[in-house]
Amino acid sequence: MKYYALILGASSGFGAATARKLSKDGYNIIGVHLDRSATMPIVEKIIQDIQNDGNEAHFFNINAADHKKREHVIEEIKKITNNEPLVRVVLHSLAFGSLQPFIALNKGGEFITHRQIEMTLDVMANSLVYWTQDLVHNDLMPENSRIFALTSFGSRVAFPFYGAVSAAKAALEAYVRQLALELGKKKIAVNALMAGVTDTPALRKIRGNNKIIELALEKNPMGRLTVPEDIANAISVLSKPEAIWINGGVIQVDGGEDAISFANTSVL
Repeated sequence: MKYYALILGASSGFGAATARKLSKDGYNIIGVHLDRSATMPIVEKIIQDIQNDGNEAHFFNINAADHKKREHVIEEIKKITNNEPLVRVVLHSLAFGSLQPFIALNKGGEFITHRQIEMTLDVMANSLVYWTQDLVHNDLMPENSRIFALTSFGSRVAFPFYGAVSAAKAALEAYVRQLALELGKKKIAVNALMAGVTDTPALRKIRGNNKIIELALEKNPMGRLTVPEDIANAISVLSKPEAIWINGGVIQVDGGEDAISFANTSVL
């Protein structure tokens, strides 16, 4: 029986790498992405790579946090799978949030708005719950399935302009724990993967990204940044039937970056 992997955020970074890797593993791919015409050639190349592997590629160019659009995709998935529980892997890789300070430090300066906070939490955290609800309630996921969400070290530290995203990542980790609890009886494992610093379009939107990259390179014991393929490889391994007992965790995929203090690097 051929299974499907649903990738939310399938057109770049971690999502694109995971779509390609799971296709190599034999999965048909359902991709959800949000792209304008300028970046559609990248999406078309991903689709072509999946089809070249001999797999189906069903891609939807929508806002994954839009409730009506999500409902439409779920209905399409039901048609694709003939209402069979064939969605065995889900990756939540949505990286769209507001990077504004909470407080305006200067009179008339910018600060984050109510709408921006709500949007950031909805896209980067709440949407995991809503997609999972729809997939499970429509009986689209079989036993021994996996759900993965992508978090970062920013879930537990503060740095400039990252407050709303930090809150969303912390919420995402809480949702992973709760979903692991509630889906355990259905034999569906849910985990968050904490990637090391990765040079993705999302990172490049963060102010001071060059300094973040510099510090990560200094700190990482393997001497390089994390790349999207590292996450894709971890998802491939964790999706194997033998890995079902890994559940409800925040799993670091960073080459040891988070475990090493800067004090230690100075003596190496």
